[in-house]
Amino acid sequence: MAANFFRDKMETPLLCLISVILSLFLVSIISTLYLPAQFTELMRFTTSKPEYSISMDQLRTKVSADRNQLRAVSFREHGHHLHQSQSRNRTATRIVKRLSREEMLEEGLARARASIRSIAVSNLSLATTHSDGGGDIIPAGVVYRNPHLFYQSYMEMEKRFKIYVYPEGDLPITHDGPCKDIYSIEGRFIHELEHGDGRFRTNDANVAHVYFLPFSVTLMVKYLYTPNTYDVSPLKHYVSDYVRVVSTRYPFWNRSQGADHFMLSCHDWGPFASQGNPLLFNTSIRVLCNANASEGFDPRKDISLPEIHLYGGVVSPKLLSPPPDHASRPHLAFFAGGLHGPIRAFLLKHWKNRDNDILVYEYLPKNLDYYSLMLNSKFCLCPSGYEVASPRLVESIYAECVPVILSKNYVLPFSDVLRWEAFSVEVHVSDIPRLKEVLSAIPESKYRKLKEGVRAVRRHFTLNHPPKRYDVFHMILHSIWLRRLNFRLR
Repeated sequence: MAANFFRDKMETPLLCLISVILSLFLVSIISTLYLPAQFTELMRFTTSKPEYSISMDQLRTKVSADRNQLRAVSFREHGHHLHQSQSRNRTATRIVKRLSREEMLEEGLARARASIRSIAVSNLSLATTHSDGGGDIIPAGVVYRNPHLFYQSYMEMEKRFKIYVYPEGDLPITHDGPCKDIYSIEGRFIHELEHGDGRFRTNDANVAHVYFLPFSVTLMVKYLYTPNTYDVSPLKHYVSDYVRVVSTRYPFWNRSQGADHFMLSCHDWGPFASQGNPLLFNTSIRVLCNANASEGFDPRKDISLPEIHLYGGVVSPKLLSPPPDHASRPHLAFFAGGLHGPIRAFLLKHWKNRDNDILVYEYLPKNLDYYSLMLNSKFCLCPSGYEVASPRLVESIYAECVPVILSKNYVLPFSDVLRWEAFSVEVHVSDIPRLKEVLSAIPESKYRKLKEGVRAVRRHFTLNHPPKRYDVFHMILHSIWLRRLNFRLR
């Protein structure tokens, strides 16, 4: 009896331990399967062993004489040889390890990953939008891959993220960019980062998480390119020289092989310019409108930039206040644009001036207004031109006209956070002849949900001055922040 009693006492804790281990294992599998790619990638870091052997609970903040040092404090037992010359009682000695600046940065990022991971393994969900108490709407709903993860990551970004802008380079090619017309997002981002409220910018390169190369490819084309030659070598040479200068003057490029550096370009030739340095092309974060997966764009490190066409530097007043939800939209679909690239040629061949429901024009008649037609159409066709991106994508969202994506190899903007299938329709290029059949087959109930999705994501594609939380400026920053979370200094 006594033996049975002691055996039961031993087995009960063992069974409990096995049950706990199996539960944790199942939770980790389920959370990994249902996370967006970028968030799944960062989970790998939160569960791996740190490069430096100091556990989180061993960290203590010590203020040194210059009030700028973080120290890690731990206690270890003396070795046996010390006991021979001292008392037999075991004593503890305090070993102080001074964290390097890099370790301090990585420790902060590790805390951010842990915070995000804590949300990932919980069963929290946001089905409907609600306010955070300060007037901002917390992201929620089907347009997000995981709204709670996005929200937690965004909060960590606001709390920690710092960007250093290299001061090297002269106007007009560096520290400036176009703020009007089709490549306006390029200049607006540079201006906001360099001349905005400075919340995310730091003048101390040692405390930065990422480093910005502030050249404008659009202005390189304007000032360095010889028209009609299609020779992009001057752009590559400029980029090569710029990287050489900053990598010589600062230690940061060589420390990470450029992995914590980023460039931003909306010009079609942005990817070609980045070839001026192999590490910039293959390792650095490239924020590009021309996000073509078949031409070297890597969504694991690169970022798709939305193309925003600002005529005269502003959004058309017609797009600022789209018609109410119950207003009639008599046209099934609309497109007007020049013959640029094979996809548009295919679209115009099958639908140009052929149908009263699918309005397709190469050149819009003078008595018709482009934005009025968007506002009166249920779907807006967004075919790629010579390159994959099109400003019609954002214009459609502004007009609350459901975008119809006609493209190949286009990595859509912010797709690591947004579910494009919840607010757009993607039609394979081979199905363009069946376009009316495909769009007409979408039930009214589904169309209404798609339109609601368009309305929900509008703020993420809006340029504000000054910027507002969750707008396009902050969505770009968050995309960069996510890539930095997925990289760790060695």
